[in-house]
This record gives sequence, structure tokens and C-alpha cells, in this order.
Amino acid sequence: MKNINRRSFIQTGAKGVAGAMALSGGLANLSFVPAGTATIDQVDLGRTGLKVPRLAFGTGSFGWKKTSNQKKLGEDAFVTLAKHGYDRGVRFFETADMYGTHEFVGKALKKVPRENVTVLSKIMVYQHQDWYTPEPFQKSIDRFRKELDTDYIDILLLHCMVNSEWPNEYKRYMDDFSEAKEKGIVKRIGLSCHDYGALKVAAESDWADVVQARINHNGARMDGTPGEIMEILNTAQNNGKGVVGMKIFGCGELVEEAEREKSLKYVLKSNNVDCMTIGFESIEQMDDTIERISRIIHS
Repeated sequence: MKNINRRSFIQTGAKGVAGAMALSGGLANLSFVPAGTATIDQVDLGRTGLKVPRLAFGTGSFGWKKTSNQKKLGEDAFVTLAKHGYDRGVRFFETADMYGTHEFVGKALKKVPRENVTVLSKIMVYQHQDWYTPEPFQKSIDRFRKELDTDYIDILLLHCMVNSEWPNEYKRYMDDFSEAKEKGIVKRIGLSCHDYGALKVAAESDWADVVQARINHNGARMDGTPGEIMEILNTAQNNGKGVVGMKIFGCGELVEEAEREKSLKYVLKSNNVDCMTIGFESIEQMDDTIERISRIIHS
């Protein structure tokens, strides 16, 4: 496919909010595959029994302290981008309390059939510096469902586990997660990992249905070498875990065209990652990734 740069994209038909979002991404020197007819397919999330889109709309780029790049788009632009993704098969929101995007996701869910969409959120369960203190689980889960305007959450994760002791340190929360799963408030439970030891334990855990891990071909913003992490993800897969890849583009370090292509190929061809989350800030970015994923998985 012919590539186009950002200026050409805007001049050849991106109008209104789409053009504004393309500008917000800061991608002036990058090339993008123009939108085609490809859509994102559904895949089995390990042996969890869930089917999910292969690609999720990540809402937490540089997300912390209740904000993120997606939050900064504003509600209208966010919902427009989400609806565009839905129409192309990206029917999966990856969010978290720390990102401040729950309410935006809730607004987007009102535009589409809830049963057709997967929602993944995360709860921070430990003190962080002087600005975040965890609240009781029931208070969090009730607030989450209110903010998301939904009766249930498809996937709920312990957010940002940073050592191998998480099963001992957060057993109380893990029990709460399990109880919520039994009640049907959440469908599947697990954790997001920001540490090699945490990920290794997660791959063997009987408790975790889903593991979210940092993975790309380069090792950017990862918790080990690509080979080391892939070995753990293979173990997780063999143990029936659903594996959700994150930091596919290295938190903005791997955005040049060649790097994006290499990383997507590496992750998609590994057979160790069921689906991935990418933090899109424009329709242009989303369309480019959809077209690349479709081409790679059919090659």
C-alpha cells in the first residue's frame, strides 16, 4: 500500500475532529498506511472462554494521576475516535482508574451495543507517593461501574504489579476480585505486570485468568529482553492465561514506520500474545495500525 504523510492525510479528506486528533498526535514526520476496508478480527483470550478483538483502544498513553493523552483529547474527540474504532472492529477498551478515562469510555458505550464490546479496567491497590491511597475494593468497583455506566466489567486487573511478592502482598484484594467474579460483576480477573518477577509468577498463577505484559521486538520499556519475556508469555499461554500485550510501540519510542512494522510482526507472529492494546490519539494512527495488522496476520 502507498504510504502518506500527515499533511497529505489531512489535505485529502480528514476533516473536523479527525484532523484535529491527527494534529494532536505530534506525528508530523511519520508515514501512514491510508485507510482501507480491513477490520479487526476476534480471537480467543487464552482458555478463559472470552472472545475479544485482537486490538484494543488503549486509553492510558502517559496515563497517571487521573489523566492521559486520550483524556486530553476531550470527550467529543474521544467518542468520535472510539466510534470509528468500533466500526472497524476495535470493540475493546483498555482503561484504568489512573487514566481518568472511565467516564469517556462510558459515553462511548452509550453509542454502541454493550454486549458487543469488551471493557478492561485496572485497580491500583497500593499507595503511590503522596497523591494516591487505595480505597476498599467494593468502593472502587461500585465507582468504576458508575463511571463506566455498565453493570459489569469484562476484565479487571490489579494495576502495575512491580515485584514477585504480589500474591502475598495483595491477597485481600485478590480474594475480593475472586468474589466479584463469582457474583458476575467482573467476568475475568488478572494483573498488569511492570516487573520480570511479577510476570514470571503471573504466568504460573492459578488465580490469574489474564496477564497484561510489556512486549515489543526492541525491548523498549520492557521488563526483560524480548526473548526472555516471550518465554514467559509462552508459559502463560500453555497455562491457559489470556495474554494482552502492551507497549507494542515502546510508549512512543518505536513510532517510526519501520519500527512499528517490526514490532507488530514480532508480536503477531509469536503466537504468545492473544491481543494487544495501543493508545491511539487519532483516526490516522488507528487506521494505519488496523491495516498493518490485517496484512500481517493474512501474510
